[in-house]
Amino acid sequence: MPQETVRTNYRVRASELVGRGWLNTGGKSVSLEDLRGKIVLLDFWTFCCINCLHVLDELRPLEQKYSDVLVTVGVHSPKFEHEADPVALAAAVERYEITHPVLDDPELATWQAYAARAWPTLVVIDPEGYIVAHLSGEGHANGLESLVEELVAEHDAKGTLHRGSGPYVAPEPTAGDLRFPGKVLALPNGNFLVSDTGHHRLVELGPDLATVERVIGSGTKGFRDGQAEVAQFNEPQGLVLLPAELTWQLGYDVIVADSVNHRLRAVSLSSGQVQTVAGNGVQRLIASPDAPLDEKPAVEVHRHHNPLEVALSSPWDVVWSRKANAVVVAMAGVHQLFSYDPAARALEIIAGTALEGLLDGPAPEAWFAQSSGLAEDADGNIWVADSETSAVRVLRFGEDGATVETAVGTGLFDFGFRDGAAGQARLQHPLGVTVLPDGSVAVADTYNGAVRRYDPSTRTLSTLARGLAEPSDVLLDASGPEPLLIVVEANRHQLVRLPIPKEAQQVDEGAAQTQRPRTAVAAGQFELTVRFTAPTGQKLDDRWGDPTQLKISSTPPELLTDGGGTSTGLQRTLTLSQDIPEGVLHITARAAACDGPADADGEIPDHAACHLYQQDWGIPVLLDATGETSLTLDLRGMD
Repeated sequence: MPQETVRTNYRVRASELVGRGWLNTGGKSVSLEDLRGKIVLLDFWTFCCINCLHVLDELRPLEQKYSDVLVTVGVHSPKFEHEADPVALAAAVERYEITHPVLDDPELATWQAYAARAWPTLVVIDPEGYIVAHLSGEGHANGLESLVEELVAEHDAKGTLHRGSGPYVAPEPTAGDLRFPGKVLALPNGNFLVSDTGHHRLVELGPDLATVERVIGSGTKGFRDGQAEVAQFNEPQGLVLLPAELTWQLGYDVIVADSVNHRLRAVSLSSGQVQTVAGNGVQRLIASPDAPLDEKPAVEVHRHHNPLEVALSSPWDVVWSRKANAVVVAMAGVHQLFSYDPAARALEIIAGTALEGLLDGPAPEAWFAQSSGLAEDADGNIWVADSETSAVRVLRFGEDGATVETAVGTGLFDFGFRDGAAGQARLQHPLGVTVLPDGSVAVADTYNGAVRRYDPSTRTLSTLARGLAEPSDVLLDASGPEPLLIVVEANRHQLVRLPIPKEAQQVDEGAAQTQRPRTAVAAGQFELTVRFTAPTGQKLDDRWGDPTQLKISSTPPELLTDGGGTSTGLQRTLTLSQDIPEGVLHITARAAACDGPADADGEIPDHAACHLYQQDWGIPVLLDATGETSLTLDLRGMD
């Protein structure tokens, strides 16, 4: 397959790396002068972002192969308030096993210096200190490898390449029996099964939540089916117990969301045997690989009867749905809900277009944002912790089809710690939900370090507990005389029981928005251009018309008086209202290209491999009469 070329056609001197401090350097600061002679890859990331986590894994083989010439520097530019906490950042660096230096950039100083506009953004600096590539999004590993090879040859010949080790210094580990546990499941024998995410295994704990009864998985990161002692997982997360009648039929009891392997795994509790039931291990990048980019719906729902051939993307939680008679899967990586019918071995998209955001309505048209927690209530509704919108959503099954509603939350950039009426209440990146005996919903409000309670009857939010260390899941424990909550405290590597207060606390620490730099723009006509050049060896796939698409909306909706919606092409004239002082422009760009002949006029062969490039931006804007009247974004780096 032809290699992607990502090199820019200009030379700009790289800006210095400025921030609050450094991690993974043994306490030392790192300057660009210290890195002169190395190829430097800046990875602008934030630890809440699933796309950023994908990029971390994409870069690992590249870092290993070119360890003597390439230095990756993670520039952590936080979205949420909690991510600006240096203790939380240090835990995230350990949790995700990051083996390169990380610059803590809470004020977004380096982010702004490099004109980053989206998470993740990648910038390549050559050994002489010049920027040679600037990329947004994920999926650039092949192009980066080609570029590194080119830079190695060029600077070897010039004598400007210095080989040797980089500035990385491994930190001291902090975990015990559990390491950044993810989710918890009650078992029929009174024990609890925990996804020991940081150790890449499952652990069965006794009723005291401390005694390790057994381990399923070798503890070595990887992918392997087999007996408990040899099976391998890669950051497992959600767990669901299947109905007893299915267990007898299928020979296994539990389905596991094996997030970084992009697979669903099945476990037999009696034998410890692990098998794969869905996912081919290839990360799914779009909703439907064969969906054309035209005016047709963004999602075409297919029922796949060979789920082992289907690409998944970071499945994060699973729950059994009586209404769907299937396992519902929170597919965090593509912002959708899937269902898996283990009896029929069928996989299906049941909600979400794969566009990231908060949009209610018919399930196939709804937008989610990294859904990470699921729970079913007594009526068969599925409650969803929609983490990137700091929201609680609900999927309802009806005679006319499924619908999605928002209980708490307003959008991608709004968060906070506020109780009260749902319309004003705020969460901060929740990851787990469970239904309480009275029908209310307990929420693991992860970045607020709290457990919250949403009451559907009064549409109000209250606080049950505070002072927790990134609670990643919450479970109702009804095994004793009084119901209790079991909370997974990921950053304290433990599970704890909490009482359910009869009167919840009331908290109002305010609402906030992501503090990214705002672009000053003028009201009236505004020209938007997204630049895209097909990689070398590929051609735009225009066999069925224009293969590019823009989808544009705004928060508040009144900001955009004309030019919103979805249409082909990568240029759009917008009209911005003069009556709205500030807001956010939400932009999604797509382009399809296929491997093609060297002759630009040649036809794309029927058997050609095709690729879809997509990027989402949320651009905060401030209306100013002297502001910009146009905006240019890059869907990918220019050749």
